[in-house]
Parts: sequence; structure tokens; C-alpha cells
Amino acid sequence: MFPGAGFALDTSRPEVSAFVTRMAAEHGFTTEQTLLILGQAEIQPRIIEAMSRPAEKTKPWFEYRQIFLTEKRIAAGVEFWDAHREDLEAVSKRTGVPPQIIVGIIGVETFFGRITGSYRVLDALATLAFDYPPRSAFFTSELEQFLLLAQEQGIDPLTATGSYAGAMGSPQFISSSYRAYASDGDDDGRIDLWNSWADVFASVANYFNAHKWQKAERVVTPVTGTVPPALISDGVRLDRTVAELTAAGVEFDHSGDTGDKAMLFQLDQETGPEYWVGFQNFYVITRYNRSNMYAMAVYELGRDIAARINDVPSAD
Repeated sequence: MFPGAGFALDTSRPEVSAFVTRMAAEHGFTTEQTLLILGQAEIQPRIIEAMSRPAEKTKPWFEYRQIFLTEKRIAAGVEFWDAHREDLEAVSKRTGVPPQIIVGIIGVETFFGRITGSYRVLDALATLAFDYPPRSAFFTSELEQFLLLAQEQGIDPLTATGSYAGAMGSPQFISSSYRAYASDGDDDGRIDLWNSWADVFASVANYFNAHKWQKAERVVTPVTGTVPPALISDGVRLDRTVAELTAAGVEFDHSGDTGDKAMLFQLDQETGPEYWVGFQNFYVITRYNRSNMYAMAVYELGRDIAARINDVPSAD
């Protein structure tokens, strides 16, 4: 295990040299250019510690839910919605993604922009690329994407901050998502997910649309009664159909096409397990974070905020 304090990345390491060579061969970065940046990266052991214990994997639902479904966060969400109502409604009208889903994402990710992460993105990605073997390939790719993003958007790679996993701005986009899905909502010629709410809203909605959000369709519905364990979906996948579940005796609101794909999942409350059926739009939320608990937190937070806003259509 590394000592607690950060330390400079050793750019003479073979894997770092291979990365420098790749940036030159595939993207035209000079060796000097890449080394100038990487030479200022610091390996941070606390980043590896945080990566090893995400809340989605260490807490049951009833504890995880308590992090996000608080009166303080809901009230802040109402205030946030009121402050940005015009932009939210414009993006929703244009894209079909409900404002409460956009607000739910931002509320869960960063408490409406209040907590966007204090790690340098460069340090986070270098640490995970070169000193976290379980996901080295993924984060090496994200480091590559970050350097390209910085070049394209005029972002200073030495000062940009984010989460311990290198996610950036109020919507916490990783570098590859930033490049693929971020959108210039204010039409100023660049995409700023730290300072432009128009860009943030447009980018979240674009991400959802790219992953096939279905306008005005349901998200998730509760199951009444017990469920045989064999029917629970295998991971975060739409591996069932409404017809299959109803034929097996699962009781839930199944108005709509019986051929619709669905997932059946369990959430643990203090009083015991509860069961839910998620549809395509629920699955789309899990594309942001591969966790049913995460998607439920986004859905419920947005729903509870929307309940306090006048004239808001249902997300379902």
C-alpha cells in the first residue's frame, strides 16, 4: 500500500512511456508536450482508497437513500429549479427529457453544483491509470480522452478539478462522455460544465437521448407482494418483458405494451426487501451510473422536488 501523501508520477515508468508514445502516434502530441503535463501529475493513494469503497457497493438501499433523499437536498432542488426554470423547460421541450430527471441527476451527482470534487482531474486519472491495476485500461483511455478534451475545449489540464474518478463539473461527466455527449447549450462556441448551466442541462439531456430515453414513457413501478428470487434480473439489464413477468405472477402496474422490455430488481429496506420493475427509461438512468440504487435515488429525488413545483408533468 502506498503511503498517505501524494507523490510525483515517475514518467520514466514503461507504462507511462507507452502512453506518451501512443499520444504521439495516434493524436500528434509531441513527447515534450505530454511529458510536460504528466510530469506535474501526482499519484494520490486516497483516490485508490475511495475507488475501492463506492457507496453503491457498501451500503444497503435504505442507508444509500438517506444520503440523497433529505429535506435539505429536496428544498435545495426546489430552489435550484426555480432559479433555472426557463432554461430547464426549454431543454426539456427540445429534447423530451423531463426537468425532474435532469434536476435529479445534478442533485445526486453534485448537490446542484455545490460539490463538484476537489481532486485535480490529472491526478485522479494518472493515479488510476498507472497505479490501479483492476481498471488501468479504462482509466488510461480516460486520461487520453482528458488530454484531447483539454486541447479541444481550452481546459487547463493542470487546474481542472473533479471527483476521485476524474468526473467533471456539475453533471460529473468523465472525459469520454464529455467529448461524446456534452452540448453547447448557450451557443458560445465552447462547452463549460463547471460554469454554464445551459451547457450542463443540454449535456445531461443529450446524454439521455443518446442512450434512447423515451419521451413521456414510464420509468419504474413498484411490485406488490413477494417475488421468487429466480425472477430477479441478472445485473442492470433489461432481461425480462412485461408479459414474462405478469405470466409469472408478478403484480405491478403493467399498463402499456406487454412486449416492453423490463428489469425486476430488489432494494433492501430496514423492514425487508422491496421489489421494483424498471423500464427503458430506468435503464437509461443506469447508463449514467451502473447501479439500480443510483437510478432510484435520481428518480425519487427528481420526483420529490417536482411534487413541490407547480404544473410539472410526471416523469412516468
